[in-house]
Amino acid sequence: MRIGRKTTTGKPKALVLRVAGINCDRETKHAFEIAGAAADLVHINQIARGEKNMKDYHILAVPGGFSYGDDISAGKVLANELSLKIADQVDAFVAEGKLVIGICNGFQVLVKAGLLPGFDAAGGASGTGAQSLTVFDNDSGKFECRWVHLKMPADSPCVFTKGMTEIITLPVAHGEGKLIFDSKETRRRLWDNNQVVYQYTDAAGETGGYPINPNGSEDHIAGICNATGRVFGLMPHPERFVVPTQHPRWTRGEAGRKGDGIAIFENAVRFAKKELLPTGAIHNIHY
Repeated sequence: MRIGRKTTTGKPKALVLRVAGINCDRETKHAFEIAGAAADLVHINQIARGEKNMKDYHILAVPGGFSYGDDISAGKVLANELSLKIADQVDAFVAEGKLVIGICNGFQVLVKAGLLPGFDAAGGASGTGAQSLTVFDNDSGKFECRWVHLKMPADSPCVFTKGMTEIITLPVAHGEGKLIFDSKETRRRLWDNNQVVYQYTDAAGETGGYPINPNGSEDHIAGICNATGRVFGLMPHPERFVVPTQHPRWTRGEAGRKGDGIAIFENAVRFAKKELLPTGAIHNIHY
């Protein structure tokens, strides 16, 4: 029997955004590469000057760090640049259904640029816009650098976490990680749409106060996605736990077979290969 089918060609391309103060860009690039993507470190000015174009990529990553020193508030200057300097490309990227992940400072950027929560993304209205929640100073009043447990509520549409175990472990490292809503309506819509992706919990999956919730985030929220599940932001760092030996207790067998964070990047690459890469010619296969 002869069956004709189309095959995808090449690797998905990830754009890892750089600006002054970003310091997790190389780790994020490495995570995408070991997950099977081709990743480039790209400074935002290269996009603004036309040297690089976002349309050539399938995944956008805004890494962790302290963009522009977080001098105004965490991620605000870079959020303004996304909204004002390269808004057309960012909005087109999201409207085309491509993938976006913001990690720690990158999550702060996505929130303050209005890319999250993105309630109307499924209806075609997407991209940068008005801000409806923020990420503020930790309740502890200090920089929190620790390992946390994260629980994924049921029925999340998030592309990046599809098929992952209910509870995972990742490190956090932030001074401004407390998620706050602008209104009860925003809070309700986020839950009604199943856009909460991760909550801080203990190892048994139970929420609690500090240090289980390291920053005081409302509803213990650690990560959210937009209505399509293709734009994802989280405060913990998946790129810092992609191999077992990155876990502080790996010698005691507590790290698992591979780092919990790598599945987030593998899911993105898998989705991009299936949904975003062009298909090649039809190949005849004999059975």
